Amino acid sequence: MEKTTKHPKQSFTVMNELVLPNDTNTLNNLMGGRLLHWMDIAAAISAQKHSNRIVVTASVDNVSFKQAIKLGDVITIEALVTRAFNTSMEVRLDVWAENIPSGTRHKSNEAFYTFVALDENGKTVPVPEIIPETALEQELYDGALRRRQLRLVLGGKMQAKDANELKAIFYKE
Repeated sequence: MEKTTKHPKQSFTVMNELVLPNDTNTLNNLMGGRLLHWMDIAAAISAQKHSNRIVVTASVDNVSFKQAIKLGDVITIEALVTRAFNTSMEVRLDVWAENIPSGTRHKSNEAFYTFVALDENGKTVPVPEIIPETALEQELYDGALRRRQLRLVLGGKMQAKDANELKAIFYKE
């Protein structure tokens, strides 16, 4: 019998990558597409840990590049499921770049990815609910419904008039 609830820490995933010459552009900065690829892998691992299923990427929220990541930097990607809906999961990612020789570390990116769990026939399947334990986990959990509604509206899968969580931000009842 499958567990019907899980805690975010059970999906926590840390992935490290060394930025090599093949990962960089002509300025010796990490290519954005390579970072997105690594982020997708880390987020998928986190979603698989939560759902115990094969998962596929459903959406990627806005990803902003705060600071260039250089050749030779070590990238640390931290991923955590923030909320589970029926068959989908929101995963929060934090990306850190570290220059080991200089001892410097900075946050490069953060993003939210959404994954859907599938069975062996490629059909969507329900995923366990999330039970937040910390204040940060609760904050991310609470905001996930608004972020989901925004994704659905922008993706044409929900009418703006039906996005009650989003409307509550702008209109007081």
